[in-house]
Amino acid sequence: MKKGLMGVMMLLFASMALLAGCASDASGDEKVTIGVTQIVEHPSLDAAFEGFKEALAENGYVEGENVTYDVQIAQGDMNNAQSIANNFVGDKVDLIFANATPSAQSALNATKDIPIIFTSVTDPVGANLVASFDEPGDNITGTSDTHPDAIPQTINFIVDELQPEKIGVIYNSGEQNSTVQVDVIKEVLGDTNVELVPVSVSTSAEVKQAAESLVGRVDAMYIPTDNTVVSALESVIDVAQKEDIPMFAGELDSVEAGAVAGSGFSYKDLGYETGEMAAQVLNGDKEPSDIPVSYPQNLKLVINKDAAEAQGLEIKDEWSDIAEFYEGE
Repeated sequence: MKKGLMGVMMLLFASMALLAGCASDASGDEKVTIGVTQIVEHPSLDAAFEGFKEALAENGYVEGENVTYDVQIAQGDMNNAQSIANNFVGDKVDLIFANATPSAQSALNATKDIPIIFTSVTDPVGANLVASFDEPGDNITGTSDTHPDAIPQTINFIVDELQPEKIGVIYNSGEQNSTVQVDVIKEVLGDTNVELVPVSVSTSAEVKQAAESLVGRVDAMYIPTDNTVVSALESVIDVAQKEDIPMFAGELDSVEAGAVAGSGFSYKDLGYETGEMAAQVLNGDKEPSDIPVSYPQNLKLVINKDAAEAQGLEIKDEWSDIAEFYEGE
């Protein structure tokens, strides 16, 4: 009897151990690792990442439970961005979230197999990330942060309301997304007598000097959604306030930070839409190639009253008919 009982108990323990092992394996199968590559830290990109995580959490992918985010910031260095992407491939992450054009380009250079979902990309076709908005690549899709009417809306506002002779723009010519925006500005100004004065920088450390170089040369400044320049936006705001040069921006986070005005949208909302795409891929419902690239909706012109006053620009009552006002906290 004792031998029979011992045998049954041993069989029972073995079965329990096997079940535990299976349960562990099933749990492990449900967990995913997402590699997050972001070119620099600044409010817009950070907000996009928050929206991305929020969407995934609402789709059942909760940080610390069944999803791990490996967040890597390239500090504005393309070599760093490529190393980050290569490391993600070596680590065999389940999906790469690429936040900004250089990060997305590096990710696609590193893998044609791991799904890549991007956001904060100005011109995904021109950046050679996708063949078209409707037919992206085999392993890549995402959201663009440029509404086709955003830049024209802001530039036309500057031209019509300020009647400047010259507008200065500071950008990193090494960022493809920025050169595209400068080309759009040139096109918008093509039918006017307003001259564009472009100043290029390579690093955020050069931004303040670039802003200072525009003093006495321009009547207004425009800062596109340039990762290098926006990461040093405070230095541009400082010059704009000291010299009474109204400074405009390509996204709303910069307007809240101290630009006079800009046409834009919520980067958190854009990131949320991107997260919903990622959830479809992680669930196995769709491949990246099945999800068209999209761009933000709900475009609006926002004017920062405090910034306008600080930069010597008088607010006109009639602007309330075409814009929303941001008055700070």
